[in-house]
Amino acid sequence: MVVNFADLAEDDKEIFKKEHGNSCPGLVKLDFYGDGQPTLALALTTKGVAKGKTELVVAHQVGGIWETTTLETTDGGTPVVWSEKPGEYTDVYGEKNVRATKPVIVFCKYESWAILYAWTNNTVVKIWLSD
Repeated sequence: MVVNFADLAEDDKEIFKKEHGNSCPGLVKLDFYGDGQPTLALALTTKGVAKGKTELVVAHQVGGIWETTTLETTDGGTPVVWSEKPGEYTDVYGEKNVRATKPVIVFCKYESWAILYAWTNNTVVKIWLSD
């Protein structure tokens, strides 16, 4: 199921609402591939099952078909997802730079880690924003 506010710890709910209002913490629509076609980034959780896992899935409509790609799978806590504007991003270690010409995806477990994904040179580039 898509991550929603009920899946988040109280502190995480407050942070997400402060930064993103009433947006869904498990779903964001963006033009990730820069082709103008509908693209969704989804944080899908199995929180209620065993230890619970959350997957970051990108769904991209190409013609009449939705193509899906799993970018990340995590366990322990419930991460959220949002989009940021194109721009220059540097990893937490100061070693890797990404120049994104299209909107990017941020997958984040508050007070733990945050990962940015960008579509650059026809491939997905991943950098850690915090660790």
